[in-house]
Amino acid sequence: MGACKFLILCLLTLISLNSHSQSKLDSFFKPSDSLNTSRRNAVVITEATLGSLTLIGLDQLWYADFERSKFKTVNDSDEWLQMDKIGHVFSSYQLGRLGANSLNWAGVRKKDQLIYGATLGLGFLTAVEIFDGYSKEWGFSWTDMAANAAGTGLYLGQELLWDEQRITLKYSFHQTQFASQRPNKLGDGFLEEMLKDYNGQTYWLSCNVHSFFKESKIPRWINIAFGYGAEGMLTGKNETIDNLFADQNRRRQFYLSLDVDLSKIETNSRVLRTAFDILNVIKVPFPTFSFDGKNGAKLHYIYF
Repeated sequence: MGACKFLILCLLTLISLNSHSQSKLDSFFKPSDSLNTSRRNAVVITEATLGSLTLIGLDQLWYADFERSKFKTVNDSDEWLQMDKIGHVFSSYQLGRLGANSLNWAGVRKKDQLIYGATLGLGFLTAVEIFDGYSKEWGFSWTDMAANAAGTGLYLGQELLWDEQRITLKYSFHQTQFASQRPNKLGDGFLEEMLKDYNGQTYWLSCNVHSFFKESKIPRWINIAFGYGAEGMLTGKNETIDNLFADQNRRRQFYLSLDVDLSKIETNSRVLRTAFDILNVIKVPFPTFSFDGKNGAKLHYIYF
């Protein structure tokens, strides 16, 4: 299922739920004006449980398939044209945003939202990085940690500077020809490829124009997005493995496009507002200019 179809399905489902029990759901999703102990405890227990189960699952279902080793570090800063590092920035930012928003829903004061919520991504990804450090296949990466810290810093910095997120990190994906050439590494099927095929991933800095020009008549939901991606990658580095993958044409790509900040769309429905906030991690397809060193500038009439 394509990303656009998935978005439409999610929105239709939430609209349907909203029409049947709007008042009750709106009351549930409305952030508490003061500390709601029951909600706070539910958030803490849920996050701790999900985080623990995820780490246990990774240890038993993923890392158990690879040989363990003494703790070691690696320098993988030159792999995948840094697409994996930007993925770390994105993950840390989005998990931190989720953590802070969850505590805001529980009525936790702003300071504690930032201390205990916005650092959720950094804490979780640090634990994963430690697992990597004890695996012979990988290793603890300081550049991964720097990327994790950058994602958390992007969220915290904007909250401290502007008390809002004027610049959000977003993600888009399209299937490429490269996954079929190395499906064990780049994924086999749409869902796997979304996670593994760096060639089809684009990460965006989506800037809300109205937030910077509050007196203007620019619609509150219009964003300008700057994207980064890469193509031609069958291996982490430009290398030959088992006499294969020698003809890679690796190149960075930069993008300029419009976007929609779904969280800025006005609605009285808390259900839709929550849905928009969740779906706001995905860049809305728009006509897009791209540039790379091989093909120069190019206009895509619609880009995912």
